[in-house]
Amino acid sequence: MIFSQFVARRYLFSKKSTNAINLITGISVAGIAVGMAALILELAVFNGFEGLLSGLFNKFNPAIKITAEQGKFFDSDSSTREDILNIQGVESISESLEEIALFEYEGNIVFATIKGVDDHYEQVTGIASRIISGEFATRVNGSSGAVLGANIRSRLGISLQNPFESIRVYVPRDRRRTILDQPFKTAYIKPSGVFSFQQEYDNQYVFSDLEFVERLIGQQGKLSAYELKLNDDADVEDIKDQIGLIMDEGFKIQDRYEQDEAFFRLMNLEKWMFYALFVLTLVLIAFNMIGALWMIVLDKKTDITILKALGADDVTVRNIFLGEGMLISNIGIFIGSVLALVLYWYHTQYGLIAIPDGFIVDRYPMELRFSDFIIAAITMICIGLAASIIPAKRAQKISAVVRAE
Repeated sequence: MIFSQFVARRYLFSKKSTNAINLITGISVAGIAVGMAALILELAVFNGFEGLLSGLFNKFNPAIKITAEQGKFFDSDSSTREDILNIQGVESISESLEEIALFEYEGNIVFATIKGVDDHYEQVTGIASRIISGEFATRVNGSSGAVLGANIRSRLGISLQNPFESIRVYVPRDRRRTILDQPFKTAYIKPSGVFSFQQEYDNQYVFSDLEFVERLIGQQGKLSAYELKLNDDADVEDIKDQIGLIMDEGFKIQDRYEQDEAFFRLMNLEKWMFYALFVLTLVLIAFNMIGALWMIVLDKKTDITILKALGADDVTVRNIFLGEGMLISNIGIFIGSVLALVLYWYHTQYGLIAIPDGFIVDRYPMELRFSDFIIAAITMICIGLAASIIPAKRAQKISAVVRAE
C-alpha cells in the first residue's frame, strides 16, 4: 500500500480531537451516497421512459419506411415492391396513403389524418396488439371501416355498439373543380375499432381501407409510403443500402429511430440537461466535504509537521488529503449504489412512485444500465476530487518546523 494512502485511511478512521469532525465527515459520506443514488435513479427514469416510448413507437412504426423526399405522394410500382420483397431479411411490405381530413360524428368535428392501409399492414406493425376496443378491421361487411385513435374516438363521442351511425369524412376537392362543385368530397366509414399508443398518435390517426382513401382523395395509383417488416436478425443498414440501389433518387429510407429522430433527440437532450442541473445541486456536497477535510487538516496539523520533519515532501502530504477525499467519495459511491439498487427493486416490485390514472403504466418506468453507474461514479469522484484540492493545498503549506509559543 502506498504510504500516502495508508496515512489517509488512518486519518479518516482514527479518533479525532472532537466529535464534530466525525459528524461532518459522516454527513459528507451521506451526502455523496444520497447524491449517487439520486443521480442513478434519475438516469434510470429517463431510460425507462425512453424504453417505454420506444416500445410503443416500435409497434406503430415499421422497421423501415420509404417516403418521397419531395411532395406527399409517389407512384405505386409493383416491380419495385417485388424487388424490395426479394431482399434477404425483408419479411413483409405494406403500402399506405395518408391525407388530412375532417371527421364528423353526431355533430362532433375533429381534424385528423386518414391513413389507408392494405392487408399487410397488421403484419408490418404491432398495431393489432394496441387495440383497446373492437378490432383492427378496415373493411366491415363489405364497407370501409375506421380504426381510430383513443383520443379521436373520445372527442367524436363514437360508440362502436351503434350500428346505425357512420363517420362522415370530408377532404378538399381538387382545385380544378367547377363553380357548381362542392368544395369538399364526402364519404362515410363505419367505426370498427379503437387503438391507443401514445397521445400524439391517438390524436392524429384514423386507419381505413387503402382503396377507399385512394378514391376519397382522388389519388389512384399513388402512395405515401412503403412500410417494411424485417426479420429479427436482419441487418437494417445493409437492407437500407440495398433499397437505395433499387429506388430512384428522391426517396427517404428511414429506420425506426430516424422516423422519430427529433423526438429521441429532444428526449436525450432533456435527459442530459436534467443531469447537468442535478450535478450543479450536487456541488453543494463539495462545500460540506471541503469543511470536513479542512477540519481534519487542522486536527492533524502536528502530525503533518512531524511527517515533514521525518522527510515527507509537500507532494506526499498533498496526496494524503487527496486520498482521504477519494476515500470519502468511494465510500459514499458504494453506499449510494447499494441504496439505488434497493430503491429500484422496491419500486419495480411495489411501485414507490405512482403515476396518476390515465397513463399506460401505473408507476414511473425505470431501467438501470451499467453505464449509468459508471457515469454517476465518475461524476461523484470528480466532485470529491475537486473538494479535496483546497484542503490538500492547505496541508501542503504547513511548515515542517514546530514553533513553541
